[in-house]
Amino acid sequence: MAILTPTRPRQAAASGVTVKDRIIAVFPLLVLIVLVLLVLTQQPNFLSIASVRGLLESMAPILLLAIGQTFVILTGGIDLSFAVVSSLSTVLLALWLPDMGIGALILVPILACLTGVLTGTVVAFAQIPSFIVSLGAMGLWTGVALTLSSASTIRISANYDVIGWVTDMRIAGLPVSALLAILLAILISVAIRVLNRGRALHTMGLAENALLMSGNPTRAYRILAFALCGLFSGLAGVVLASSQYSGGPSLGDTLMLPAIAAVVIGGNAITGGVGGPLKTLVGALIIVVLRVGLNAIGIDPAYEQIIYGAVIIGAVVLTIDRSRLGIVK
Repeated sequence: MAILTPTRPRQAAASGVTVKDRIIAVFPLLVLIVLVLLVLTQQPNFLSIASVRGLLESMAPILLLAIGQTFVILTGGIDLSFAVVSSLSTVLLALWLPDMGIGALILVPILACLTGVLTGTVVAFAQIPSFIVSLGAMGLWTGVALTLSSASTIRISANYDVIGWVTDMRIAGLPVSALLAILLAILISVAIRVLNRGRALHTMGLAENALLMSGNPTRAYRILAFALCGLFSGLAGVVLASSQYSGGPSLGDTLMLPAIAAVVIGGNAITGGVGGPLKTLVGALIIVVLRVGLNAIGIDPAYEQIIYGAVIIGAVVLTIDRSRLGIVK
């Protein structure tokens, strides 16, 4: 029996890059450039070392949260509890730091990772939509954070040297926390391309059934995505608590919309399978430059959440793959 193979044109049609794909790939970078130019007209010293340092410091927790969310979105899911986990992480760090010192910096992200493992396990084995499971997890971890902190802010003494390691270390005048977050985005992107199963999460989002039929452990991949989301939420919590010198049950909650916006505005498809940490990095830069731009033109910070919500809707409209959706409900 002859085995028919598709012709080259047909392959190109099936897997080729469309005009829309090219526009989506370039659009976020163009938006970033335009935003920077607009801000420069209002603040000529925007690209000074001091200004860039402040920009990167505010970007670090958002980028870490967004990288974690990227793993889940690549699989076609979403984790609504990730910002709450970062808030819980700030509380745990503030409580454990006096007795554990540097050990708290290590243990907090590990525990945050375990919260992701729990959420991912329920999604994978109970076959419940990630939206529902993570919504329940959001309420659960909020309650835990409120209970542990007695619904109040816990101050962290500036005398702890380990906090100084996170907040005060600089390379060429730039914060190490932000530079490490950027480096992680780059290294993960390289690993995805180099490792044999580096694109497994992409395949999960594009063709999970095909991946399953080929003998791949799809449940393990889904749990891994949520575990990484939890881990990066914990890291974001450590950075956030160190910069604020406090832990609070809602300290990271306001970063949920900016972090999700960073993922989708960077060009990651909300339907999964398309994107990566480098796109998320561009999206995070857009978000922080946008925040600075809003302040520069005198927009009330109270309107930021409205703008982030509009940005998410607009980005989803541009990136969503309607061919993979049967009926939109």
